[in-house]
Amino acid sequence: MHGKGDKDRETVLPGSIKDTLRNHIESVRKIHEKDRENGLAGVQLPGALERKLPNTGKEWKWFWLFPSRTISMDPVSKIVRRHHVHPSNLQKNIKIAAARAKIHKRVTVHALRHSFATHLLENGQDIRTIQDLLGHSSLQTTMIYTHVVSKNRLGIISPLN
Repeated sequence: MHGKGDKDRETVLPGSIKDTLRNHIESVRKIHEKDRENGLAGVQLPGALERKLPNTGKEWKWFWLFPSRTISMDPVSKIVRRHHVHPSNLQKNIKIAAARAKIHKRVTVHALRHSFATHLLENGQDIRTIQDLLGHSSLQTTMIYTHVVSKNRLGIISPLN
């Protein structure tokens, strides 16, 4: 799955979620092993890899980090396999979390992206690094985020604080 403009994105991994992520990966590995035991097809590989390396999609390193809970038939190949969680599920869960947190504004995945960039700026991260993390080809696009933090351009803390 690629992001906007068919570009992959990279981000920072907070140390506070390492253990949670390790536990998640172990539970996903069990799903992978069970799928292998049940003879399910592996993940659909990109391009001609599936044809050239027919069993590679069954290898652990190709399995989804966020696999679907259910298996389904691929509509194109008619092969029964496990796919990844659909991106719309992420948006749905963010909406539920916002409602539980009693946030009455519209919260989207994109709003989280904006918050991420804004917090980096507020914490003094340089704009070029943020541009790279967001995958913007133009610095002008990244500069849109600066309007939010322009209230304290110098990042100075008042002596009264």
